[in-house]
Amino acid sequence: MERKIAIIGAGVSGLLACKYTLENGFKPIVFEARSGIGGVWSQTIESTKLQTPKSFYQFSDFAWPNSVTETFPDHNKVMEYLQAYAAHFNLFPSIKFDTKVTSIDRLVPSDEDEHSWDLWGGTGKPFSSSGKWNVTVQEARNAYQVDFVILCIGRYSDLPNTPDFPMNKGPEVFDGKVLHSMNDDLAAELINGKRVTVIGFQKSAVDVAAEVANRNGVRYPCTLLFKTVHWMVPDYFLWSTFRSLNRWTELIIHNPGEGFFSWLLALSLSPLLWLSSKVVESCLKWTFPLKKYNMIPGHSFLNQISSCMFTVLPRNFYDRVQGGGLSLMKSRSFTFCKNGLVIDGETTPLVTDIVIFATGYKSDEKLKNIFKSTYFQKQITGSSAPLYREGIHPQIPQLAILGYADSPSILRTTEMRSKCLAHFLAGNSNLPTIKEMEHNVMNWEKSMRLYAGESYRRSCVSVLLQKYSNDQLCKDMRCNSKKEKMVFG
Repeated sequence: MERKIAIIGAGVSGLLACKYTLENGFKPIVFEARSGIGGVWSQTIESTKLQTPKSFYQFSDFAWPNSVTETFPDHNKVMEYLQAYAAHFNLFPSIKFDTKVTSIDRLVPSDEDEHSWDLWGGTGKPFSSSGKWNVTVQEARNAYQVDFVILCIGRYSDLPNTPDFPMNKGPEVFDGKVLHSMNDDLAAELINGKRVTVIGFQKSAVDVAAEVANRNGVRYPCTLLFKTVHWMVPDYFLWSTFRSLNRWTELIIHNPGEGFFSWLLALSLSPLLWLSSKVVESCLKWTFPLKKYNMIPGHSFLNQISSCMFTVLPRNFYDRVQGGGLSLMKSRSFTFCKNGLVIDGETTPLVTDIVIFATGYKSDEKLKNIFKSTYFQKQITGSSAPLYREGIHPQIPQLAILGYADSPSILRTTEMRSKCLAHFLAGNSNLPTIKEMEHNVMNWEKSMRLYAGESYRRSCVSVLLQKYSNDQLCKDMRCNSKKEKMVFG
């Protein structure tokens, strides 16, 4: 009997899921809300480029063309690469474009009690003889009924995370324009000759502020307003950081479920991890005027990379600050007024024409909202534990989530998970019991919190644990991960 698989989203994770399910004999249907592939790469600002060296952002069986010589290609070249990949493996015929999925709902017989199962889906296997998923598409008369759903809806789109404001002190009282960095109309003609304030201090905030400052110069300086400072590293520095994360550094990391001798070895070598973090911090403080502009973070570099917060310093960033084209302003809070922003601790308002929120996305909320069942919604938001193997929720059967777990080498790690998922769908492996999976993810949470501390996020597979994570996937597929020489396996 032919099993029907629905893949929701045609970003990087959706393309990988499609490719590997096709290779295993399935005929998946890929639902994509937009008119093209690429996900977040299809809607970004002009200056956006990879923040991962391209050798770590490369499909295992489809290399970058020789014409791309940059270590960090821009978003246009990334899109061309993804287009070429989809064409090479003939993925386009499987994709339904301009087809937005509004909800998914699990259908089971009335006499079946899923909550009492010991095994995922009742059997620990990918498909059920009775349970199905209804996939509801916007403006379609009938829902699609499938045997398995792969959610590839990403973390960086659709549902912006913006702060709440007191009544009459929010964007409604502002005479200017308020945008989020996800907006499609964030174009050059909009910001040219305007006083722009960018809110946030992660990847998109720094990139947007640098681009605005580059376009408008000192005549209309851009203000970067933020609550917390983070370590920003130049692209060449990021490359050396990636290269240093290999099998040897794995020895100094506490892994989930480690044995006594592994624990003892990691404990005895842990000062090296602390020392390397301090060396990086000292180099950054010596190279850039962090002290002069009060840009020294209150947390360690180790804590930051353990939280998947890699922010690449745009070229000439501090030159723009020194030249007056970019102003850095730190504040715990702010509100809106008629002609700009009222900054906590400042006596006069910050006059501005455009406010751009680059404050991230509500990824858990977005994931929760696609489920029609309140039970499954609570499963998504009711726990801080990560997903099993970064893709399976122990309490949601016949469904996988790809592209949700974040990591510095996201394409490569998502490809590993896609291979493992296709291997499972083909009947080559079974899942452990629900209790065993829940115990496993609790151990993962404990290890991740050890390094990330208060910055822990369930979606972040720490750079320090990425090798171990890939080893577990290889173990499921009965392959030897130790022969892999690459940094992230």
